[in-house]
Amino acid sequence: MREIGPHAMPTSLSGPAAGAVEWPDAARHAAFGAWLSPLMSAHGLDPATLAPASADASFRRYLRIQGRQGSFIVMDAPPPQEDVRPFVAVASRIAAAGLHAPRVIAADESHGFLLLSDLGTRLYLDALRDAGAPQADRLMAQAIAALVQWQARVDAHGLPAYDDALLRRELALFPDWCAQREFGQTWSDAQRADWQRICDLLVASALAQPQVAVHRDWMPRNLMVSEPNPGILDFQDAVRGPVTYDVASLLRDAFLSWDEERELDWAVRWWQQSRRGDAMAGHAFADDFGECWRALEWMGLQRHLKVAGIFCRLKHRDGKPKYSADLPRFFGYATRVATRYAPLKPLLALLEPLSGQAVRAGYTF
Repeated sequence: MREIGPHAMPTSLSGPAAGAVEWPDAARHAAFGAWLSPLMSAHGLDPATLAPASADASFRRYLRIQGRQGSFIVMDAPPPQEDVRPFVAVASRIAAAGLHAPRVIAADESHGFLLLSDLGTRLYLDALRDAGAPQADRLMAQAIAALVQWQARVDAHGLPAYDDALLRRELALFPDWCAQREFGQTWSDAQRADWQRICDLLVASALAQPQVAVHRDWMPRNLMVSEPNPGILDFQDAVRGPVTYDVASLLRDAFLSWDEERELDWAVRWWQQSRRGDAMAGHAFADDFGECWRALEWMGLQRHLKVAGIFCRLKHRDGKPKYSADLPRFFGYATRVATRYAPLKPLLALLEPLSGQAVRAGYTF
């Protein structure tokens, strides 16, 4: 959704039978027709085949259209709510890194229309849900290898910084939209002080990490089963930030959970590959998986608190309540991490009134 990222995340992909395309804004419909017209002859596009390709949590949507040599994707991203220029810029960086993402074939940046290559209809999320253990392991190994390549080769220079201010803005979504708006909790001064200390710890941990290009939503819902595998979607909000962010997003997904044994196995594979390259060069992570895993868990906690806030904002501000159904997953992730690390203990008391889980456990670290 890249409301997790923060704007757009496909919720489903489908073929031409998905239904007619609606244009509530007649002026935008006319602008689309004027843009598409010269592309029809250049690529053999058949406007009669135009159909929804995915639903989205933002103002952006994707359409599929058949052409002379196969199908294409149209991105419809209306300004001023959306800006396609970051997508175009990051797509170029991904191509230069030798990774598989939609190719920008034609662009009208001022109106927010893009014609893209089509990576298919099979989301990683669906494939993983259907897969047995060996196939899931293969898919995750390919996603990890692509992530290592992304972190090593996607040029991070000039990308927005995942800095102190951005990390804190994201964390602020949790008390504002999840604790207060969704659950009606009003924190005391002491609770707010505890929250501030937790935020300080999480932000400091993130900023101390090696800095690389960060996708911000490297998760099964934004990866496609394709050739080469995986295809990468929803990368327009890439930043320069902590090396563990994207692997935490992959292993502790918003819509799919794994047992910790598999999380650790895949994290070790990522670490073993990453430590041999430049991403961790000269950093303690390269020689200490334990510290890297600690940082990954804390980074994942920052993300999960943020996303819980985003899902509640989608419900209350944007009238999209379905995402909040996954809040228990985030409470589970957050409780597990807060239970394991003593400095994060105060978070448990803030989570319990929301999750309904009273937690009494020892701390590992």
